[in-house]
Amino acid sequence: MVRAVWNGVVLAESEQTLVVEGNHYFPPEALHNEYFADSSSRTLCPWKGIAHYYDVTVDGRTNPGAAWFYPRPSPLARKIKNHVAFWHGVVVEESHETATERRA
Repeated sequence: MVRAVWNGVVLAESEQTLVVEGNHYFPPEALHNEYFADSSSRTLCPWKGIAHYYDVTVDGRTNPGAAWFYPRPSPLARKIKNHVAFWHGVVVEESHETATERRA
């Protein structure tokens, strides 16, 4: 299980992320959407394309541009389409416990 945590709250969690350039990209359904708002920020990656950003808000604190994704990635990066990665203090944690251990 991989989790993205900021301000003491799990923003996203998934058993299957894609790792590109050392960043875990979470599938869109792994996000806890109530913490995300569209940002007008954009950046260009020479091989992935134009990144779009989300601002993350938890308990009244906002972390601008803390998550990014590629809605229309280049053909080389097509696997990460709409998957979300994090930075700006968001901690990505990997857990190696099994589903049975989590239920205990």
